[in-house]
Amino acid sequence: MSEFTRRDRMFKVWSFDVSHRHLILRSDPVAIDNTTTRVEIYFGHVEFMLLKPVCRGIHVRPAASAEFDDVARFAGLDSDARNWTWMLEGEGNSCVVSSKPSWREAPRPYAAPSLFSASQPWPPGPDLTFGSVESDAEDPNGSD
Repeated sequence: MSEFTRRDRMFKVWSFDVSHRHLILRSDPVAIDNTTTRVEIYFGHVEFMLLKPVCRGIHVRPAASAEFDDVARFAGLDSDARNWTWMLEGEGNSCVVSSKPSWREAPRPYAAPSLFSASQPWPPGPDLTFGSVESDAEDPNGSD
């Protein structure tokens, strides 16, 4: 199982595209936090989300069984959504049911395009780090 954590950052809902059902959460660098990079988390094929628009710190991880049961009851989800339910801990409980979340981090000015913009070169330069969060069912080795 893999997770993504940035406890010292302020994240906000940056964009949600209704027609393509994708969500981007973003944390820009700010002097008060002494941060120098932008962090973006991308969720594709969003089926359900329960989010605060701004949160301090984030920990994206697969939902535990009891957490999924609560979300499924509330959102009317089928049991097959279990492996696609992600908890976003921070200030308050938030969750997203989507494809596997991906993250990218790099030094970027505020007005620069999204780190997930199709206009950005791929593969990225050496200043960009990236990864994905996986559920237990996706991880063939059962490890982080």
